[in-house]
Amino acid sequence: MDDFTMVGIRPAEQRPPVRRARRQRPWLALAVLGLLVAGCLAAPLIAPGDPGYLDLLNTSKAPCPRFPFGTDAMGRDLFRCIWHGGRVSLFIGFFATLLSTVIAVVYGSASGIAAPWVDSGMMRLTEILLSVPDLLVVLFLQAIWGKASPVSISVIIGITGWYSISKVVRTQVRQLRASEYVVASKAMGGGFLHILRQHLAPNFLSSIMFMVVMNVRSAIACESTLSFLGMGLPLETVSWGSMLSLAERALMTNAWWVILIPGGFLVALLLCLTEVGNWLRQSASKVESNL
Repeated sequence: MDDFTMVGIRPAEQRPPVRRARRQRPWLALAVLGLLVAGCLAAPLIAPGDPGYLDLLNTSKAPCPRFPFGTDAMGRDLFRCIWHGGRVSLFIGFFATLLSTVIAVVYGSASGIAAPWVDSGMMRLTEILLSVPDLLVVLFLQAIWGKASPVSISVIIGITGWYSISKVVRTQVRQLRASEYVVASKAMGGGFLHILRQHLAPNFLSSIMFMVVMNVRSAIACESTLSFLGMGLPLETVSWGSMLSLAERALMTNAWWVILIPGGFLVALLLCLTEVGNWLRQSASKVESNL
């Protein structure tokens, strides 16, 4: 007997399972970032010698076997300056980010736990500070501080870069403060720092990690901008930003390598940090969507 299909009944359509797009780890960005950081940390081995040494007999030399990256108008070996100067730029980026993250975590957590009227006042202050351009505040504070150094620039960038992170921390703490373990810790006499360290921070750190990485990028870019404007590190303190401060003179002498090589390293570092930050942001969003 032939097979037949009953009228009005259609076979169920076979649909392939829906797979969510999964963002892969940015292996290329991580590899390039690791090479840059490792090269800067190993600068005394890769490029031994004083990066500020002025070889007046070899000024504005194009890249050659003796000087792979060339020399600048003062005779400094750019290969040596790149790796030693990268250590200064990375120090400013990481130290400023560490300072801003600590301030943001403490301030945001205090605002999230505080009474509603205190929380409102603290957030209004944060919004006012966010409305002022960061670069303008950094320039003003650096002018008051006086002579720039890696520590002074790191501190100034750090105390002006915590606003956005503190708002995210405050939002997370407002959601966590009614949790049973937080209430129990308060009932047992736990202080603010104990609750923050043991219960709050472990639950919101993953949500701000991408902002922390972005702050490293912003701090390095800010130092480079300050040096380019003549308000950053002095020329005797080698960093990628201070190297780019000679860009105008290099353009006049057609010394393209003085601009292209430090600028290329700086752009590569910032792009890698941006890619890693975006991956952390998407990873954190995926975790939150699965909760």
